Amino acid sequence: MAGKDDNKNVLERMKSIKNKILVLSGKGGVGKSTVATNIAVALALAGKKVGLLDIDVHGPSIPKMLGVEGMQVTGTDHSIYPFEIDNLKVMSIGFLLKSSDDAVIWRGPMKYNVIKQFLGDVEWGELDYLVVDSPPGTGDEPLTIAQLIPETNGAIIVTTPQDVALLDVRKCVTFCRQLSLPVLGVVENMSGFVCPHCGKRTDIFKSGGGEKMAADMGIPFLGRVPVDPTIVDSGDEGKPVIMAHPEKESAKVFAQLTAPILEVDRADSVKAASNEEAKEKSE
Repeated sequence: MAGKDDNKNVLERMKSIKNKILVLSGKGGVGKSTVATNIAVALALAGKKVGLLDIDVHGPSIPKMLGVEGMQVTGTDHSIYPFEIDNLKVMSIGFLLKSSDDAVIWRGPMKYNVIKQFLGDVEWGELDYLVVDSPPGTGDEPLTIAQLIPETNGAIIVTTPQDVALLDVRKCVTFCRQLSLPVLGVVENMSGFVCPHCGKRTDIFKSGGGEKMAADMGIPFLGRVPVDPTIVDSGDEGKPVIMAHPEKESAKVFAQLTAPILEVDRADSVKAASNEEAKEKSE
């Protein structure tokens, strides 16, 4: 297990990052990595300095979705340099594997240590946002990141509309509450499919379940992302839909999902400015 110096490194690195956002889900297969990637890219396209950290140790998909699969990161004895794409810095265990077919067969302590390294040893620099893509569930990785990152702004929780997904996602909300981690809101992914030929809407996985859950549990509802083949194709091609096809309805929804995140940033800026003004007047 890492020592006190490693904890100090984490604190020092995180001081240079203004906002930290976790993307969570209690259920696998709900498109959480897709949501995290498109939100991070949307923030970068808005001119923000953004970091995207993939802590899905057993199934890293961020490198593939950004078209940098197979790339290797560099570093020194004490630092790791993230992969950079314009305003976006990216780190994933996928960059450290010899092959995308390699399996990471680790128990909890090893996962804890590598996540701590990603926070404390990676040269993130000054960022406006760090978006963390966590694996599904409420186990080692989400617990580690929630406990290690100081002053986290909160979590965005991703679900699909059907009851079988919502059962597990509700547990994720409880997880956040038990850790005093604010929930910024719920995203309902795969919410309805509109046929490009006839325009008819079909609710393949039902619709509205995420919004109802959010209302029942007293947390914000951020929006619905439709089932869109373009999202799938864009992810496979390494160009997130918000970058490759900004005119698509799904891309517009992802852009809208950043509104509450940017609002948190604006509120903090106003508060900081007010505190500085009050300090100047008292001197």
